[in-house]
Amino acid sequence: MSAWPEYDRPRERLYAHGPEALADAELLALQLGSGTRGHTALDVAREILATYGSLGEVASREVVELARQRGVGPARAARLAAAFELTRRLRSRTPGQRATLATPAEVYAAFGPLMEDLKREVFRVALLDAQNGLLRDRVVSEGTLSASLVHPREVFKPAIIESAAAVILLHNHPSGDPTPSREDIRLTRQLVECARLLDLRLHDHVVIGRGRYVSLAERGLI
Repeated sequence: MSAWPEYDRPRERLYAHGPEALADAELLALQLGSGTRGHTALDVAREILATYGSLGEVASREVVELARQRGVGPARAARLAAAFELTRRLRSRTPGQRATLATPAEVYAAFGPLMEDLKREVFRVALLDAQNGLLRDRVVSEGTLSASLVHPREVFKPAIIESAAAVILLHNHPSGDPTPSREDIRLTRQLVECARLLDLRLHDHVVIGRGRYVSLAERGLI
């Protein structure tokens, strides 16, 4: 980047005017750090954005896919993926206090940023204390674009180990449409019965889509 005119260097512009003054391509270029022979980091960043259409689409890509883009490679792809994941985690957390998950809206606020743009289906279990405070969450399974394999043992084992008072199930639909499938409903009913046998409260199963969600508890299925 040192070969660019000083007024056009993203790093210098960031220091002079703040990160909000930079375009998406400039922020990506800073994460990339350097370009390739004949192409600056800004050239590479602009090409990435042109390929995917938006910064949000870039952020939703798997690291191995980003690594295949010209001028990126494994190291720069890892840097991008880490930056995007940090952003998701910051969006999903309330500074200075433990998240309380007493309603489906609160569940979505906590986990939507982490899950709504994923390209694969991921099944998580949120472990709660007696006041519905989030103790921690665990990824139980990562499936294909259309289905995820979930075993009751893997769902409830973390809850038993952590002595959780209750659990909330979550998974995303990569299509963006959170409408529960027949398999989602079947699996939920199976897990509800397992939770009863374990004397464990299962508050909800929230299906996360892009910008919206469906609570199976609100639909009377739990």
